[in-house]
Amino acid sequence: MQGGFSKVAIRRMSAGSVLLAVLFVALWEWGPGGLNIPPYIVPPASMVWDEFWRMITVDRLFYHTGWTALQVLVGFLLGALLGMVVGYALGMSPEAEFVLSPYILALQIAPKVAFAPLFIMWFGYTVYPKILVAILIVFFPVMINVLGAMRTIDMDMSRLARAFKASRAQVFWKIEFPASMPPLFAGLRIAATLAVIGVVVGELVGGNTGLGYLLVFGEGAGNTAMVFVAIIFLTIIGIVLYGAVVLAERRVLHYMPARNG
Repeated sequence: MQGGFSKVAIRRMSAGSVLLAVLFVALWEWGPGGLNIPPYIVPPASMVWDEFWRMITVDRLFYHTGWTALQVLVGFLLGALLGMVVGYALGMSPEAEFVLSPYILALQIAPKVAFAPLFIMWFGYTVYPKILVAILIVFFPVMINVLGAMRTIDMDMSRLARAFKASRAQVFWKIEFPASMPPLFAGLRIAATLAVIGVVVGELVGGNTGLGYLLVFGEGAGNTAMVFVAIIFLTIIGIVLYGAVVLAERRVLHYMPARNG
């Protein structure tokens, strides 16, 4: 049994998922032609496949994918680390939360993508604007989830630990930090998908590397198939990062039945 499902049920669900994927590709291949949709609007799957092979050699597809993936990973890690530090610091100090919350709220309300042109003006057409936008976008879901978890921790447990002469650091590491792990990973799941958006926004605004650059290039050339290939590879990057977070969650929270399946 895995996650409450038998092996037979898992095989059936896997077969259903594969069948759905095959049906989707078939509809993608023959659906636009059957509906008289021109290829420059929705190219069939075979045209996108041919464009994929062309982009490997002509447009250095894997090179641009590698740059985007690296920036997504760095932005995700730095944004998540910053969100954890700020979330735990504010959760441990209600006074600091009271003083800083208006400024954090203002920064959260401000559209993160609007910072991309500003970062490009400051740092030029380098990797830093893309990573900074990703950090900003990743920071808030992680910080909010951690702070919310710190607010809901049972204070009686903390008082009991203090009664047994536990230090503030011991209370944090033994009670508060473990209790905040499930909400933290929930925030990391959200942040894993948002990190891709942050990097792509930076690449769309300016730059000559990355999948965002290929998106702009394909749009300018009227090459819809090229745009589809770039979107597919961006989706793959997001899925891989999300899957890595899920695997880490299963390893860390293996004691929780909901994370065990």
